[in-house]
Amino acid sequence: MKVIKCQDRKTACKKCDLPEKDLDEIVAALRAGELVVFPSDTLYGIAADPFNENSVKKVYMVKNRPFDMPLSIAVSNEKMMESVAVLNDNARKLIRKFLPGPLTIMLTKKPSLPDILTSGANQIGIRIPDHPLALRIIDKFGPITATSANLHSHPDPVDASVPLKDLKGTVRLCVDCGRTKYAVPSTIVDVSDGPLEIIRKGVISQEEIVNALH
Repeated sequence: MKVIKCQDRKTACKKCDLPEKDLDEIVAALRAGELVVFPSDTLYGIAADPFNENSVKKVYMVKNRPFDMPLSIAVSNEKMMESVAVLNDNARKLIRKFLPGPLTIMLTKKPSLPDILTSGANQIGIRIPDHPLALRIIDKFGPITATSANLHSHPDPVDASVPLKDLKGTVRLCVDCGRTKYAVPSTIVDVSDGPLEIIRKGVISQEEIVNALH
């Protein structure tokens, strides 16, 4: 695994100073079907092309993750989110209140996303990470997988040390930007159909979400 170290490595960078040649290398690896470890505002994630079923399969395998546990994806804006999922009024309220930020929204997926990504389910978890490098990668490449960069059930990857240990030899690149801003997972909320449901507690509280919707 090649490690690309961010020049600044400050927590909660507002601007990404990673050289363009490094960004090009990251995008080229993703286009070639390889996996890349990237930082977000919550945890480090594994980026792969979500439309490439072989790449998605690699993500499950390198994490030793059961194939019946769906993967989430990351996008960089609402328009990109709408290209892969169905947005309703509640989703738009949450997007405009909390994203980019530590919230993953469960939505009805569009047919363009392969079933392996969602373990055959009709919902997909999507977020817009509040991290300048993650957004640069997505703006240049498109949607990416965003599952945590660790072996299944291992400690959360709040810095690059966990993926470097857990995923050594299975991932093409790892971008080390230091410790993540929140160092805890995103909140997962399902607004795809029916009543609001908190799937996983995280940075954003249920009270904040309910208040945003009402």
